[in-house]
Amino acid sequence: MSLLFDSFWRAVAYCMHPRVIGLSFLPLVLMVALSFGLGYFFWDSAVQGVSDWLQAYALVQSFLGWLDGMGLASLRAVFAPLVVLVLATPVIVLLCLLLVAFAMTPAMVDLVGQRRFAQLEKKRGGSFLLALGWSLGATVVALVALLLSMPLWLIPPLVLILPPLIWGWLTYRVFAFDALALHASGPERKEILKQHRGALLLMGVISGYLGAAPSLLWASGAMLVALAPLLVPVAIWIYTLVFAFSSLWFAHFCLSALNQLRLQASTLAPSGPAAPTLDAPTVSERLPPPTSL
Repeated sequence: MSLLFDSFWRAVAYCMHPRVIGLSFLPLVLMVALSFGLGYFFWDSAVQGVSDWLQAYALVQSFLGWLDGMGLASLRAVFAPLVVLVLATPVIVLLCLLLVAFAMTPAMVDLVGQRRFAQLEKKRGGSFLLALGWSLGATVVALVALLLSMPLWLIPPLVLILPPLIWGWLTYRVFAFDALALHASGPERKEILKQHRGALLLMGVISGYLGAAPSLLWASGAMLVALAPLLVPVAIWIYTLVFAFSSLWFAHFCLSALNQLRLQASTLAPSGPAAPTLDAPTVSERLPPPTSL
């Protein structure tokens, strides 16, 4: 637990590093360009399609009628855009996570390694293709889990539990692998993931809940359409910073765990046979002389 808190505060401090802040703008620029590009070409058609789809459901129309009766008729106009943004949010979060993992994490792991673990041997147990396959595989599993769990989101407590838990699992799988890819060997990585699975999953879930804060700004883009051009980039940048912090947290934790693992291995390693001293009698000296027949 001390390793968990120590790596947490170190990650907070490293987020103020000019190099980390500068690196966070690369995913921001890419995501903002992608978001506004898709919004320019597909926003109107997506909103219209969702609106037509919602009109086919009597339950949704009853809910909108109830809003009208409560004097909230203005919400009817933003209901379809809000649904579009809610559906787009997981995609935005996922792309931000992957962009941070591939564009920022190697540089931040190198930063932590240079400043804290310069003596740590780099065994390069995770190649780029292996990391890519690992991340894509975990992403597919997380997306399937999100789709299957969506009906459960209608139950109020579960909507606050299931999405952060799924995002936390994905964050833990992606960032823990990337944090160890350069320095750890394959067996060392598997051992650390096995020993610290609970702590790493907890770190991922906390990161998932931290990632819920930008969703409020993202959703406000639908409620305050005039401010959407400002709120959407701010929300994406906060997503990027949250995942950058998570990446630093995993880097500090995993490299510290790797350092401890190697220290334990060197301590428990059997020492070689001791050389005989000059004063110690040899085996032939300790045996009695042979008798003649």
